[in-house]
Amino acid sequence: MTFPGPSLDHVARLTDDVGIAEHALGSVPRRSHGYCTDDNGRALAVVTRDRHDPRAASLAETYLAFLVHAHQGEGVFCLRLSYDRRWTDDAVSDDANGRAIFGLGVAIAHGPESLRWTARKLFGSASPFRSPHPRATAHAAIGAAEMLSACPDDEAARTILRDAAASLPRPSSDSGWPWPERRLSYANALIPEALIATGSALGSDELVSDGLRLLTWLVEEESRGGRFSFSPTNGRGPGDPRPAFDQQPIEAASFVEACARAFDLTQDASWLSPIERAVAWFLGENDAETPLIDPLTAGCADGLEPSGVNRNQGAESTLMSVIALQHAERLLSPGSTAEADRQRRAAASAANT
Repeated sequence: MTFPGPSLDHVARLTDDVGIAEHALGSVPRRSHGYCTDDNGRALAVVTRDRHDPRAASLAETYLAFLVHAHQGEGVFCLRLSYDRRWTDDAVSDDANGRAIFGLGVAIAHGPESLRWTARKLFGSASPFRSPHPRATAHAAIGAAEMLSACPDDEAARTILRDAAASLPRPSSDSGWPWPERRLSYANALIPEALIATGSALGSDELVSDGLRLLTWLVEEESRGGRFSFSPTNGRGPGDPRPAFDQQPIEAASFVEACARAFDLTQDASWLSPIERAVAWFLGENDAETPLIDPLTAGCADGLEPSGVNRNQGAESTLMSVIALQHAERLLSPGSTAEADRQRRAAASAANT
């Protein structure tokens, strides 16, 4: 399958000199809904991974400035800023804190040199963050692993990873449902990705093995008829009917991220197939047989519904689609080393049958 290249067009459309707007009505930013830390953290990660768009460095500076402004100290970030530049009274969100640290870690590892000192300084100030919530911990751990890849001696990042290793959920003893929670909920592949990232950074084969085991099971559990049928917004437990809706772009993107990390670590080309299927989900290989990415705007629909899509193109959904296409470009494009290796393996396998 041929995939479009990643585009920052709608990301830029949603962004002003403050940050990226949280919601949109169609493709038009809903200014009355303001900005949130979650999206600015993830947007920082997205644009610092970009190697083509001349707007990327300027956008990264905007998102990093938002996080600097949002940080209250000790890893606690304000959650929402209204369009009139006043912080709202929304409660602090552990998920937002974790996503901010994730964005900072990616920026340190991949961002422009001009921003890395600031990102590292803020990462250090935010590093005391800890959470009882697995997905918030997972985001912070992945950010710390990215940080450590660029700065191997950073003790703050290593401490985040050590604490994550002790608290991240591990596979259950139930062979029929090894998932560590009673139900799948949201961004499910984030948990095995964090185990893989943490184990790799700390040299723990056990953590890596647990992460790969959970991810292997999750790929099978979330598949239906040769394509992904993701858990809906209210989650899914053993025996729940499928397909179920609404399905969210964050599910597909979390699979792409996790399987890409698994491939990068193991060089096992079998991980490229679920990446391809998860990216294809955005392009219509899904339960509604409807594309979510708008070719006119490069925005992404906010959800997959039984009869189509939610046509609003907010920040989270669009960022998730760009993440997926970035990995597709890196790993699945005809000229990529990974794709060439996969084709060689497939040819060798065919010759031996």
